[in-house]
Amino acid sequence: MENKVIKAGMLGLGTVGTGVYKVLKSQEPEMEAKLGAKVELKKILVRNLEKAAGKVDDPSVLTNDPKEILEDPEIEIVIEVMGGMQPAFSYMLAALNAGKSVVTANKDVVASEGKKLLEAARASGRDFLYEASVAGGIPILRPLKQCLAGNHISEVIGIFNGTTNFILTKMTKEGMEFEEALQLAQDLGYAEADPTADIEGLDAGRKVAILASAAFNSRVVFENVYTEGIARITAKDIQYAREMGCEIKLLGVARLTEEGIEARVHPMLIDSDHPLASVQDSYNAVQDAMFYGRGAGELPTASAVVGDVFDCVRNILAGCCGRIGCTCYKDLPVRKISDIRSKYFVRMEVEDRSGVLASVAAVFGNNDVSISQVVQKRKKSELAEIVVITEKVQERHFMDAIRILEGMSLIRNISSLIRVYG
Repeated sequence: MENKVIKAGMLGLGTVGTGVYKVLKSQEPEMEAKLGAKVELKKILVRNLEKAAGKVDDPSVLTNDPKEILEDPEIEIVIEVMGGMQPAFSYMLAALNAGKSVVTANKDVVASEGKKLLEAARASGRDFLYEASVAGGIPILRPLKQCLAGNHISEVIGIFNGTTNFILTKMTKEGMEFEEALQLAQDLGYAEADPTADIEGLDAGRKVAILASAAFNSRVVFENVYTEGIARITAKDIQYAREMGCEIKLLGVARLTEEGIEARVHPMLIDSDHPLASVQDSYNAVQDAMFYGRGAGELPTASAVVGDVFDCVRNILAGCCGRIGCTCYKDLPVRKISDIRSKYFVRMEVEDRSGVLASVAAVFGNNDVSISQVVQKRKKSELAEIVVITEKVQERHFMDAIRILEGMSLIRNISSLIRVYG
């Protein structure tokens, strides 16, 4: 084993790729003692050779030809940190088919095409590892597949997007409205110029698909996950929630029920005493056991990527690649959001006259919606504001009640509908 060198190629040198390069360099003095071998980045695929030259010690490792990595027999591990669906998926599939192990941070590909890549890894007897695709530097997939494999997991719930958690934290602590908090997140680099994937729940939805597949041993793809973002949350919603002893968070929920798997991402009121309620700013947290830490950024994500690279190296040295592959041996249905039971927070503007609350309660009651809490405040001379929290109800029944309320003249506006965890 002495002086053994495992050669790797890396696809991409953006934020995460640069972090991976830095972590591997920092690990060089101890790498042989930790692994029994050194990892050498033989080639790095980049778009612009001149622009990337300043990011590495030796620009000769850079290439703009993917064949120099995918077709090099010396390269045993391919690290994909390009992001996006294509050409990343095609490159990873080609690498696995060529007998190389693949490590990725690409949640888009894993959430939609993970099954094909895992099947290719099994066919070639190689590793396909993707710890960094969920929650950045928080180790969660490996514990689900290994440390917790002897458990029957019924639910995984978490905060999977640092950008939205930062925005909601600012709205909660400083009374900002959504647009102001979003602008601050963009100014500080927490949010992209186009923040759609974050604020609409798409980023978190991909992570929930990957986690649900690992937790419940049944394939869940991104298209199965119900997603709803935070753009309609207001500072007033947060204020009312706090008065009721709750915080508002964008939560991802993967739950195993007798009827199938629930996989969803949307804003939720959560009790202020719940551990996830205290997760602030850009941090992520996952609860089956509680995992907490930075969920994104150059070095947290890079640390997860390098952890997978080290696993690949150990497996190569021990001759046991492909030891843990696809664990989705079940075929469970994924439930539609209309079939799921939830509690609801409803805020509405109504005419300020007697009998209105009774009329609202009657509509709810006629649609099997029970009321848990009610707050009524006068807003303007002719209007009052009512906030209701319901007991658990099947979503389709709740939405039937809302459609009736929207058609009533005494209901001027239904301002907010937010689910409540519990």
